[in-house]
Amino acid sequence: MKKVAVILSGCGVFDGAEIYEAVLTLLAIRQQGASYQCFAPDKEQLHVVNHRTGEVAEGESRNVLTEAARVCRGEIKPVTECKVEDFDALILPGGFGAAKNLCTFAVDGAESKPDADVLAVCKAFADARKPAGYACIAPALAASVYQDGVKLTIGTDEPTAGGINALGATHINCDVDDVVIDTDRKLVTTPAYMLAGDILEAQAGLEKMVKSVLAMK
Repeated sequence: MKKVAVILSGCGVFDGAEIYEAVLTLLAIRQQGASYQCFAPDKEQLHVVNHRTGEVAEGESRNVLTEAARVCRGEIKPVTECKVEDFDALILPGGFGAAKNLCTFAVDGAESKPDADVLAVCKAFADARKPAGYACIAPALAASVYQDGVKLTIGTDEPTAGGINALGATHINCDVDDVVIDTDRKLVTTPAYMLAGDILEAQAGLEKMVKSVLAMK
């Protein structure tokens, strides 16, 4: 049975991991006969967003690891405990947390800086030539991990694609139910909720991403 490391960025689309994307990804992994272990950075998230109003909740703070534990029924470890030799693949669902807590793309755009602990894990998988999947806005982090013209997608949003290209990637437009595969780097990306209008559209691309990652040798 293949083992997949999954890095989450909190809990909730506006300040953490996109919950539908995370759950659909975990389901797809199991449906393909693989197992998963979730991880997240043990640090304060950029800010807390009231998901009913979409506004920042001033004066509140939450821990990324503690919040991400909500998504996976408490079965989660700090990202510093993720060892590449223990897994066959790496997958990162999206949500704004990927661009706020795993890197600074949401704030800094083309000057985005990855979280050091997350970058160390992601680069370890890349250096070991183990397959990886990044969904939604998470490819903004992948641009910092792989650089050198790595092929990836966040869908069709031109300003976001431009910022990712400025980080050294080569963005390729992609439909919501499809994936972009950089075979040389064993990287699979899909737009998910960067384009999805509902959960079925998100599911189609995420399932294809997971299948593509797990099919790689």
